Amino acid sequence: MSAPPLLALHGVCKRFGVVDVLKDIELEIHAGQVVALLGDNGAGKSTLVKVISGVTPADKGVIEWEGGTVHIRRPYDARNLGIATVYQDLALCGNLDVVGNLFLGREIRRFGFLDEVEMERRTSDLLERLTRGIPDLRAPVVSLSSGQRQTVAIARSLLGNPRILLLDEPTAALGFEQTTAILDLVEQLRDRGLGVLLISHNMGDVKALADRAAVLRLGRNNGFFDVNTASQEQILSSITGATENMPRRMIHREAGM
Repeated sequence: MSAPPLLALHGVCKRFGVVDVLKDIELEIHAGQVVALLGDNGAGKSTLVKVISGVTPADKGVIEWEGGTVHIRRPYDARNLGIATVYQDLALCGNLDVVGNLFLGREIRRFGFLDEVEMERRTSDLLERLTRGIPDLRAPVVSLSSGQRQTVAIARSLLGNPRILLLDEPTAALGFEQTTAILDLVEQLRDRGLGVLLISHNMGDVKALADRAAVLRLGRNNGFFDVNTASQEQILSSITGATENMPRRMIHREAGM
């Protein structure tokens, strides 16, 4: 038997007032896979990430972790399972250096004082495994490039040894070289066995990196794809609605055969 997905969502719903933002969402994230979460603005991608990360709990539905039902009602629950999130705004403190940002809120102390040596050592060890693109760990984050700041945010999320990483548009504001560096980093994390959920509008990034793609449209699933075999046109048609609610239409058609 194949291993169950690290994370599985079944029939997940979220409503704000009278608006159904997410309706009957299905999603699976396996270890060692990158799943691209695609859709137009307003499709529900960011809300789904907030549901998984515990910022906005689901109203209905079942969430499973390695085959067992779990409840994610707050960010602590997600972190405790092994889910880390890097939001598009990165939430870094520009006046702090790289070490300070990584350990902000989880500082290491020794005899009641900050253990700067140990925090710098751990930061150095972590970044050496990820990249050589940040030579000065004591540089204020505001002085770093956009790609370097993205790397710092990802590194911070890895301190807790997560098993799933949620990335919200990690390359949206980056140039070609910085984008390549971030994609290489995500590929490295996948090769280490992490499951990655990647929100992106860049089909080039999706085709280069993702194993599977899940499309949302108007808060509903509108297609699941093997990125290696699906054409870009098929995926884009699902995003724009040219193949409206593909999973249900396929089920009905097969049932009538």
